[in-house]
Amino acid sequence: MINLKQNIQKLVISASLITLIVGCSTAKPEKTAQTTKLTDANIAAIVVGANNIDISAGNIALKRSNNSEVKKFANRMIVDHKSVLASAVKLVTKLGVTPVNNDLVFALADQSKNHEAKLNTLNGDAFDKAYIDHEVAYHEAVIGVIEDQLIPSASNAELKALLVSVLPAFKAHLQHCKMIQETLS
Repeated sequence: MINLKQNIQKLVISASLITLIVGCSTAKPEKTAQTTKLTDANIAAIVVGANNIDISAGNIALKRSNNSEVKKFANRMIVDHKSVLASAVKLVTKLGVTPVNNDLVFALADQSKNHEAKLNTLNGDAFDKAYIDHEVAYHEAVIGVIEDQLIPSASNAELKALLVSVLPAFKAHLQHCKMIQETLS
């Protein structure tokens, strides 16, 4: 759990060190961490990626868990993250912003693929514990990224407002999965 949170935080720091040039796949690190900023297009890609990851993990939990609380939580993740995803897609379409992937998005996708592969090998209590432990770490990390990286980097006021508006839901998700985590220990 702590490992995932630390890895995501390291990836955010690493992503901040790379020059993010929209539409250019040969970006070279020429700026310092103080001058490099995520673009709205990068933020859009991170939002899309992060929500898709939780939707996918939730779908696995619905199929593999036998615990009613874990299934309720997984369903809540699917519904809420689809809603955030739809809002984000609607906003970036309105703004004419095309999400641009960056190293953080690729790293999150790789971590998600590995996590899902692990989940698909587990059953019963071991599955529930692995899923919920990951959800705690993932939500802690995502909240940190939203607060420390995405909101400060968003240049469009509507995008910034969307990020601010979803924080309470992410924090509620974190509290919910921590409650479930306590019952699984």
